[in-house]
Amino acid sequence: MSNHFTGLSLGSPLGDQRLDLCDLYAFQAPGDSSRTVLILNANPNADALHPDAVYRLNIDNDGDYLTDVAFSWVFSPAASDGSQTYSVFMATGTESRRPEAVGTKIVSESAVSFGPHANVVSNGDYKVAAGSRSDAFFFDFDGITNLFDTSGKRNFTAPHLDGKSPWTGVDSNTTANVFSMAIELPTSELAPDPELRIWGRCSVLRDGELIHADRAGHPSVSSFFNTDDTKEEYNASEPVNDRERWTDQFVHLLGHTGDYSREESIRALDEEGILPDVLHFDPAKPAVYPNGRMFTEDVIDIRVAFLTKNEAPPTGLSPHTDILDRFPYLGDPHPAAAS
Repeated sequence: MSNHFTGLSLGSPLGDQRLDLCDLYAFQAPGDSSRTVLILNANPNADALHPDAVYRLNIDNDGDYLTDVAFSWVFSPAASDGSQTYSVFMATGTESRRPEAVGTKIVSESAVSFGPHANVVSNGDYKVAAGSRSDAFFFDFDGITNLFDTSGKRNFTAPHLDGKSPWTGVDSNTTANVFSMAIELPTSELAPDPELRIWGRCSVLRDGELIHADRAGHPSVSSFFNTDDTKEEYNASEPVNDRERWTDQFVHLLGHTGDYSREESIRALDEEGILPDVLHFDPAKPAVYPNGRMFTEDVIDIRVAFLTKNEAPPTGLSPHTDILDRFPYLGDPHPAAAS
């Protein structure tokens, strides 16, 4: 849930957990470097997703930060027993920039898996899955609240660096599940040149119009760099406009969290590739964040070190051990949420 707390008052976008994008991953398929795996997680309740929403993976393959390939998941209303079906569309070119679920349907009315085993759908060179999975994200929530003053509308903008470690050593996510949407396909179909720029998007139908409710690019950037005054605008905005719209705000925040000068802030943001807020992935290189993202990187360590100019100590947590070596790679859901 590195993209958690993107709604108002550290809540969910538009007050609905079903619209909450939690994590974005991109890496080479284990055992076959010619294939790419993309995973977008949502809904920390790990139950049914919103039937009036479009959950989208956007891929820019030519560096203009406009979508060139899009995979859109849409879901049926949940049945009385909680079951749900989903369809997936693939769009390319200008069609991929439309907010609706458009393009070629590559999965049609397949069952969401809420039980202990993933329902993997194969269609030609594609593998697709949607449903409850074990959440791979590891973090020390109590340590985060020890480190940052989250009163008022400040979110995570005032770290307490008093020489004492804020971390408790307890992973708050060891038994957490999440709703995961995963696809594996030949990398050549994404046409990287040489890099892909990937971001998740969740839009929901309101008064006949699709409203952008959340987005996910770099892990934990949206959570840490926004306050209640800017969250909804940020969630609705597009990466192509990020540098112009958000650079000054990010510079201002880094001045508070790490005593960065303006020049230091801009240099650090550029070196980290934070703006535009998209996940960069060159499939010809190992997937280690910030080149893509796997399940083992301590992204909270990385982000807190960046925010505090390396003043905060590491969390000391370890990755989860229930990762699978087969699609959809995230572990089977923990029993408490399985049905």
